[in-house]
Amino acid sequence: MKKDDCIFCKIANGEISSKTLYEDEEFRVILDLKPAAKGHALILPKEHASSLYELSDEAASKALVLAKKMAARMTDRLECDGLNLVQNNGETAGQTVMHFHMHIIPRYKNDGQAIDWEPKDVSQEELEEVKKQITE
Repeated sequence: MKKDDCIFCKIANGEISSKTLYEDEEFRVILDLKPAAKGHALILPKEHASSLYELSDEAASKALVLAKKMAARMTDRLECDGLNLVQNNGETAGQTVMHFHMHIIPRYKNDGQAIDWEPKDVSQEELEEVKKQITE
């Protein structure tokens, strides 16, 4: 179901114009208005889901298949050197629009972008404790 006050619902359903790269009955892929790199695009489902947690398993599967298809096409056509798929959930994780979307970011040598984190040293005991928290 579409959410009336959601900007990505409006874009995905064609109420607001966009630079559309792909569209089918369930998704629209658009160029990002503030790209991290040439070709930076967003996969938007037409049905509203605030985040990955609300997205149906079927839509999640289709989104990843579509990301793979778009990544191959972009790599071929844009001749990028690599590619990032980014999907944020919640403000703390960097989500700014509360409508599930996946970033496809072509990467070029020396493009000045980084998707980074600082690796932390942890003991085997700490890893075991986290494993138990998740699996038990």
